[in-house]
Amino acid sequence: MKPVQILMYHRVGDFPDRVKSHGALYCHLPRFKAQMQMFKLLGYQVISLDDAVAGLAGIIRLPAKPLVLTFDDAYVDFLEQAAPVLKAHGYPATVYAVSSLVGKTSSWVGPEGLEPAPLMDAAQLREIQTMGFTVGSHTVSHLRLAEQSDERIHSELRDSKHALEDLLGRRVDHFCYPYGSHDLRCIEAAAQAGYLSGTTCQRGAATPQDDPLSLPRKAVSRGDSLLGLWWKLRFKDTPKHPAIRRPGHAPGHATP
Repeated sequence: MKPVQILMYHRVGDFPDRVKSHGALYCHLPRFKAQMQMFKLLGYQVISLDDAVAGLAGIIRLPAKPLVLTFDDAYVDFLEQAAPVLKAHGYPATVYAVSSLVGKTSSWVGPEGLEPAPLMDAAQLREIQTMGFTVGSHTVSHLRLAEQSDERIHSELRDSKHALEDLLGRRVDHFCYPYGSHDLRCIEAAAQAGYLSGTTCQRGAATPQDDPLSLPRKAVSRGDSLLGLWWKLRFKDTPKHPAIRRPGHAPGHATP
């Protein structure tokens, strides 16, 4: 089976030249448009995260070159900038929202010297859901989960899921670990909370051997040229570090 390429985006738009650091947080709109066109030209078929998880579990047949698009943090510029481009191509995507910060700003970036950006409010999250996009959870408060107590880990995953489901009126099946910070406790908490997938910042392509609650992704940075992104898709399939997997988890089977 071909691996599933899962790409990680954050913000999409027009950003000042002074934005030099934290490249993985930004993708200029013209470059984003070109990337979406490139996927089609190279024969990648953009599929939903639901289909990716089902395909990796052997429940459905995946296309020859499957690609998943994910967007962390649920910035307003997803709705304003990225969504129209995705809709024009007919591409699905998953957007991960921080439940306690819906309608607020990305306040966690302040200590890193960045200006917090507006996050989608409840109405906007429901709007992108109506447009056909999937909303997933990105915890309650955007913490580094692996540094937290067991109780805090469980509450961050469980409470964010419940809050977003109440807000959206729909199940929230997908989760993303902030900063990619996770350990076995986090994966087991995601399973207990009832998530079907969990995405990390581990660089690589997803395969049936991966735990669906610890799926690798490839970050798209502001400096990535089309050639550079093609190289990531074509040659960066094997993660540098062993993936964390639940003991006894059978590859090729969906999370219960």
